[in-house]
Amino acid sequence: MGYASVADRDAIQNEMEWPEREVPKTLYGLLSGTAERFPHRSAFTFQLMSGPNDKDETLSWQELHDKACQTANMFRMLGIGEKDVVAFILPNATETVLTYLGGAIAGIVSPINPLLESEQIGAILRETGAKAVVTLKAFPKTDVAQKVAKAVALAPNVETVIEVDLLRYLTGAKRLIVPLIRPKNPVSHKARVIDFNREMEKHPPRLAFDDAAGDRIAAYFHTGGTTGMPKVAQHRYSGIIYNAWLGQRLLFTEDDVQMCPMPLFHVFATIVSFGASLGSGAQIVFPTPQGYRGDGVFDNFWKLIERYKATFVIAVPTAMSALMQRKVDADISSLKLVFCGSSPLPVELYNRFEEAAGVTICEGYGLTEATCLVSINPPDGVKKVGSIGIPFPYTDVKIMSVENGEECGVDQIGEICVSNPGVAMGDTYTEPTKNEDLYYPGYLGPHQYLRTGDLGRVDADGYLWITGRAKDLIIRGGHNIDPAQIEAGLAAHEAVAFAAAIGQPDGYAGELPCAYVELVDGASVSPEELREFANARISERAAHLKYVEIIPEIPKTAVGKPLKNELRKLAIRRVYNEALSHAEVGAEVSEVVEDKKRGLVAQVVPAGTVAKDDVTKALGDFTRPWDWNA
Repeated sequence: MGYASVADRDAIQNEMEWPEREVPKTLYGLLSGTAERFPHRSAFTFQLMSGPNDKDETLSWQELHDKACQTANMFRMLGIGEKDVVAFILPNATETVLTYLGGAIAGIVSPINPLLESEQIGAILRETGAKAVVTLKAFPKTDVAQKVAKAVALAPNVETVIEVDLLRYLTGAKRLIVPLIRPKNPVSHKARVIDFNREMEKHPPRLAFDDAAGDRIAAYFHTGGTTGMPKVAQHRYSGIIYNAWLGQRLLFTEDDVQMCPMPLFHVFATIVSFGASLGSGAQIVFPTPQGYRGDGVFDNFWKLIERYKATFVIAVPTAMSALMQRKVDADISSLKLVFCGSSPLPVELYNRFEEAAGVTICEGYGLTEATCLVSINPPDGVKKVGSIGIPFPYTDVKIMSVENGEECGVDQIGEICVSNPGVAMGDTYTEPTKNEDLYYPGYLGPHQYLRTGDLGRVDADGYLWITGRAKDLIIRGGHNIDPAQIEAGLAAHEAVAFAAAIGQPDGYAGELPCAYVELVDGASVSPEELREFANARISERAAHLKYVEIIPEIPKTAVGKPLKNELRKLAIRRVYNEALSHAEVGAEVSEVVEDKKRGLVAQVVPAGTVAKDDVTKALGDFTRPWDWNA
């Protein structure tokens, strides 16, 4: 059957209860079943370089199974039991996938963002108690090895560092030159250092120990690590397999090919995309270690689609915006669907992309704390642009009032709360205190609902809409930024009495860090001085301030908390007016109002002779809605 409506979702659920479905109980069981069904079909492809004719490495499902077993055996021999943690700080590569699989089969795997600073990586290693770390051997044009060496020195619990050498992917002159220019391999810690492939090849291509007896915690995914001790979410086999089953049941078959230029430290690539291939047998392609960030990926993207006859693309709004700057210069007739997530997709970008690529876009929603997938605009049904679609089978979403804790009605805004097989009630995070007040307990029976921190509504057709956030995260290109670290950086300045950080609208990244500052009486300092002062104290580059404004007084609640929605109104008005001015459109935002259904809405009025279409073009890349009040 297709997946087109709430009725289709309900029909799938009515077939049987989720616990009655015959799905694998472990990740090894999932991988083994797929390898048994499709042993010789291509499973995984990696390209070091982005050219459409550059060398790739492709493993069949049987080869992927065998190498994953070798990797799991290696970890077990290094002392990784079912409750021990192996972390990886790696760009995309074949070894990254093998570490994810082998780590989750032998113990608990912990992917860590290699763009984080050493102190943040070290904090995550300590929080998870990682015994082994897989990372890069020093290599030109990357500082991952250097950062990880410093991080391991901050985490005495790490016993073994396992290095991946990208040299093996090079050919010709580059293979000869790299050893001559390779940076010195840093060792500033006491952990032993071994080579990944040399050690892995010593082990048999079949599991040398008993697989887990059933469900257990298999992965730790951090949720940013932006300030203080990071939050680390725990993922069980059951949640991972649920996501894989959704991909297999609703989207993919063994004949499909996914193009996934997303980082494997993130749940979108690992749990959703790669998981869907594990469930269905679809081939998955990872171009370059940096994915969309890799040299030449955007320029060669459409040719890579043609090369692999990709049927699905995994994307985020920032990548889609960049792709629209390139001509579709290849045969992409194989494409069926683009799945877009991580942050809201601007309506105009949606329309431009569909027209240019001739392919349907499905927006979806998920979060790390729920082992990811929650909802999707149905692939075979109505796409409500700007919504995040209908909840997946066996996912129940309730909108709960932030005022009285009662369930909201149709189109009433409240906090989005989720119950599904990916939600681990009571122990979502590794640190028990961080699970406090994270759920709505006992609502309508034995189920509990994870509080997502997102504000939204459900319309009369059952489609879910995000209207804002109950928590103050800034989401820059899908990357979560805690405003507390920005505010702390500003508060350290002697002239600052009060600071509040928010995300200001951005047509490319969705949001950019912005702050409003109230000065102490008699103080004098420029916004640029404050911006430079704070950025020097903010370790995370993505959190660096793009704009600082000094205002007479920050609006506050009766208990002194900043009214951040009032500040967001200021930012929306300023940014939208700048965009209208830049486009030389004779219109302006007169005010920003709070709409019960749509959240904050800019009110645009003409300042001369102007057509609404000109305003649409000028503001089309922003996700926040606006009304034309001519």
